[in-house]
Amino acid sequence: MKHPSLSCLYSREETFMHATESATSPSGAANQPELHRAIIDCDIHHFTGTKAIKSYLPLALADLLSAYGANLPSGTPNGGPACSVKDLATLQENHLNPNHVKYGILTGESYGMQGVGNSHYAAAICSAINDHTKEQWLSQDNRLKGSIFVTKQAPQLAVKEIDRLAGSGIWAQVIFSNGAHLPFGNSFYYPIYEACVRHNLPVMIHAGMEGGGMNSPTTGAGYVTHLAEWKASQTQAMMAHLASLIFEGTFETFPELRIVLNEGGAFWLAPYLWRLDLDWKSLRVQTPWVKQLPSEYFRKHFRVTSPSLEKTPDEAIFHQYMNSIHAHDTLMYCSNYPYHEVDAPLASLPSIDETLQERILYRNAAELYKL
Repeated sequence: MKHPSLSCLYSREETFMHATESATSPSGAANQPELHRAIIDCDIHHFTGTKAIKSYLPLALADLLSAYGANLPSGTPNGGPACSVKDLATLQENHLNPNHVKYGILTGESYGMQGVGNSHYAAAICSAINDHTKEQWLSQDNRLKGSIFVTKQAPQLAVKEIDRLAGSGIWAQVIFSNGAHLPFGNSFYYPIYEACVRHNLPVMIHAGMEGGGMNSPTTGAGYVTHLAEWKASQTQAMMAHLASLIFEGTFETFPELRIVLNEGGAFWLAPYLWRLDLDWKSLRVQTPWVKQLPSEYFRKHFRVTSPSLEKTPDEAIFHQYMNSIHAHDTLMYCSNYPYHEVDAPLASLPSIDETLQERILYRNAAELYKL
């Protein structure tokens, strides 16, 4: 079996075989029905490597990049090559057109600039990625919307970048890597949230960069060794961010703020929210500013995505967990294109009725992103 970090080296035939195998539902049913309705794909990884963005950097930084390389931390323990789609025509031919994608949210590839202590260098990389995305992708196909890359480790620079770009209608959200040096409920990030609310932009927390650069270790026990451990540990960081955002009172300060949890699974949320509700009831005297149950904040302020959706032992359990996370309101479709986990739109959603399909594949994202 090939190492997952080498998935983008698979041949086209192997990739097709994987997609076919992954189209089996938790109950064992294959041959997913063909999808004809339009969908919104909230996670398409387009190429934003240093070769692509070099011409968008200030000349001095472009020269340093040529001489010394990007000098950005990796988002995975074992590194691994980038597998993002390299050109728009390939994306259109292989994904947007055949899968009836009415809107696709571009999420880039490397988030290394969000683990760099040199915030001004990181801000220049973010601006170059955003300008490249705007010129080479968003302006070429009006189905595409962008994610604004920012230096979350330097909020004042992040706000400047959001204010520079927002308002054009081509940007769907601001994007954070899951790896961070502080949990996201910390007031350190409040200037970014104020800018997001002012411009009606959600924040996507995208799995990656845990333990990278200046970010905190991959787990509470320390750093992990293997890619399988790292992928499993991403949930831990998302748990910390979710609890922090709720218990720090972020949504009381910013009642219009919306957060998207992407590529970290979803079904873990059910027992975790049960635990948070229980602890809030017994310890609420310590957080009097938290006015609602954590599960109520989740349902109003959070959205979660379908990549890495946990495979349940049987279909009955699948539907129980879908109900427990309020999937009708909170779950959005993401293909994670073109990474090896990508499924056909219905492959990870077995035996759900058409109303729920419509919510997950289109309506929830349309409401969040105002599409």
